[in-house]
Amino acid sequence: MTGATLRAEFTRLTGEPPALVVRSPGRVNLIGEHTDYNDGFVLPVALDRGTVVAARRRPDGRLRTTALRMGGTDERSLTGLDPREGPDWSRYVAGAAAVLQESGHDVPGADLVVDSDLPIGAGLSSSASLELGVLVALLALTGDALAPETLARLGQRVENEVIGVRSGIMDQLAVACGTAGHALLVDCRTLGTRAVPVPAGTKILVLDSAVPRTLAGSAYNQRRAECEAALEALRAVDPGLSALRDVTPELLAAHGHLLDDVLLRRARHVVTENARVLAGTAALEGGDAAAFGELMAGSHASLRDDYEVSVPQLDTLVEIAVGTPGVLGARLTGAGFGGCAVALATADRAVDAAAEITTRYREATGRPGEATVCVPSDGTGVVWPPAF
Repeated sequence: MTGATLRAEFTRLTGEPPALVVRSPGRVNLIGEHTDYNDGFVLPVALDRGTVVAARRRPDGRLRTTALRMGGTDERSLTGLDPREGPDWSRYVAGAAAVLQESGHDVPGADLVVDSDLPIGAGLSSSASLELGVLVALLALTGDALAPETLARLGQRVENEVIGVRSGIMDQLAVACGTAGHALLVDCRTLGTRAVPVPAGTKILVLDSAVPRTLAGSAYNQRRAECEAALEALRAVDPGLSALRDVTPELLAAHGHLLDDVLLRRARHVVTENARVLAGTAALEGGDAAAFGELMAGSHASLRDDYEVSVPQLDTLVEIAVGTPGVLGARLTGAGFGGCAVALATADRAVDAAAEITTRYREATGRPGEATVCVPSDGTGVVWPPAF
């Protein structure tokens, strides 16, 4: 839904026009999976698909949210707000209001109307997109604004404290700090970011496997615990290690015997994936899209074999993609266990490749997969009124 259409729908539902509209992108991670909560490096892209939030103040101290896509409305008082109650989707909205309150912000009563064109549970950060969109909208109603990094931290708190997913900060940083035409190298320890140009002559394909996954109900938290266990074991030889990001390939090769097979493979993925992110950044900055594609292939193999977060449908989707003319590389993206893959393709073949991948994947699996050509976009912000 466009901003203009959402404004009309807001007026129809509430009887008054909105004061503002916020656009909050989804994100796809080009490379660097399960490294964020290990203080590592990631290279996501904010997408030209996402969430739109229309907002207007109301005087009664209540937060009323209509989610068009979910076909539901949630209304609650901002006094004594408990964001853990209510429908699942509404907990993200109430959670955003609650963390703002706890951070000392005077959250106003508000009418919100929300819509999105992101597939839910597909690994494109639909939750972070919603969290950041609501945070920016509520702040804007009071004339306040926060630095993108601060917004990202607040969004992460919603995930960790309200939803119960022990996620890192990659999703929220990518959504908050995206730059049109660029990927974003993120150092998840320092929160430092650097815009990395996506080479001219290439396009990003987002490949939806149509296999939904729910992070809170998946092995995501288990993988995080396994990383912590591997780190603790390796501290026996180097007490100064503060995260798996600090483990070098040489240290792991010399002392991997301290880990059982599962923990060794989890640690090996994180160590090699961080190296792939940095090599991939150099490849993009050097305009070497083919080299980046090879690194994507290595990432998928590591996620499949060492981290064990792929599923057969994702493996099939990636295999089909890399065998399609014009595709330079592909890998699963997001936490895994379903969701999406991402591919880098030559611009002249991108549209045809998307169509061919979709057809072949549906024939191979019987699932209604979808391939979309996407454009790197800017991060969350007010898009209407233009002079806001």
